[in-house]
Amino acid sequence: MKNLFLLALLFFAFQINYSQENYTINGETLELKKEIDGELDLLWTINEGKYRYFVKSDGNPIVELKNSRDENKIFKEEYKTTLSELTDGNSTESLKFRLYDLIAYVDAFNVLKDSTYTTSVKKSKIGFRLGLFSGLTNNPFVENSKNSKVLLIGGEIEIFEADSLPRHSGFLQGRHTFDAEDFKYSTNEAALGYRYRFINKSRYSIYGQVKLATVNISSSNYADSEGEKYYKKGTSFDAPFIFGIGSDIKIGENGYITLAYGELFALFIDNQGNFSTDFSVGYKFNL
Repeated sequence: MKNLFLLALLFFAFQINYSQENYTINGETLELKKEIDGELDLLWTINEGKYRYFVKSDGNPIVELKNSRDENKIFKEEYKTTLSELTDGNSTESLKFRLYDLIAYVDAFNVLKDSTYTTSVKKSKIGFRLGLFSGLTNNPFVENSKNSKVLLIGGEIEIFEADSLPRHSGFLQGRHTFDAEDFKYSTNEAALGYRYRFINKSRYSIYGQVKLATVNISSSNYADSEGEKYYKKGTSFDAPFIFGIGSDIKIGENGYITLAYGELFALFIDNQGNFSTDFSVGYKFNL
């Protein structure tokens, strides 16, 4: 239950505000978002869990774009004929029935028809940030009877869509945890993960993150009940879904101080009895 509560906190407050209006179409009242406003308008909504798309040209009523199935459950692709007729015969042969593809198609038509039209399609640019960090951890998913805290160091490449304030990003992270006098365990970890910035300001952000997949190369020294000492080394691959939280604080034009609580809990790896301690402080910058 505690894990579910923490998970809800990490991803709470995700909200996108759209400009929506009510329209009556063939006796049905729908709240539609106008995605494109031009010679040909594109509107859409989600109704009973399914996307529905509509178009409107000047002086004409709103028309729904349909993609129904025939008796053999094969898509009839009526939307292609509708759009071809409304766009002076522009080719729809390879057009997919998806919002992104419909936006691109309608936008391209408006660009051709109206020299004053401002395109609605943004070309995505990929940005990269390089970061280094260090901190303390008690390796919460490893047996650690004395709850020993050890030093960790690491680095990462963060990948994001380079708009003004990107909310979503992926990261590839490598880190090393050292052993201690009373805890002879160390590991090198490579992790692939995702971040969502639920507070996203120009000077700082607060995010939830999840490590989706990890590879660990670990080594340990231990003794059995009779005092016999052993050395163990191994490699493991996991999809643990380890959740954490963090913050980026902007300093200068391209740099950020980072604070992270990297390993709060995991969905598919058990905590070994100690409350998680996994703090780090670092610095990252745009490449």
